[in-house]
Amino acid sequence: MRLSEINREQILRSEEIDFEYFRSSGPGGQNVNKVATAVRLRFDVARAQWLPEDVKSRLARLAGSRMTERGEILIEAQRFRTQESNREDAVERLIRLIVRAWHKPRRRVPTRPTAGSEERRLDSKKRRGRIKRERGGGRNPEA
Repeated sequence: MRLSEINREQILRSEEIDFEYFRSSGPGGQNVNKVATAVRLRFDVARAQWLPEDVKSRLARLAGSRMTERGEILIEAQRFRTQESNREDAVERLIRLIVRAWHKPRRRVPTRPTAGSEERRLDSKKRRGRIKRERGGGRNPEA
């Protein structure tokens, strides 16, 4: 399956995703104390058979501390005052994470220093060594 074939509806229909609602923290007056507007999205990466194995491993690395020991990604959304807006925000963040994991990072090709930069580096080391050697500090500089 290619990245272009994955869409929002497919992710929302899948059995790997689960939503939990809880009360938001922060400002909002009495509404915060009464209404469970915050959303915790739980995505089971291990059960997502539509994800290739290499994408799953990159997803785990990108998720970092949001990945549980059981292989679930937890995304909490509480920026907005409505449950639906927070739910959309959580799904959007999950999709962005999956899209980032889908792209293979390009391998870094190590480069060699140029001859000129090597020469400049060695010259500066020699110059610095000569300065230190000439200081003497009470010793015989000829030694």
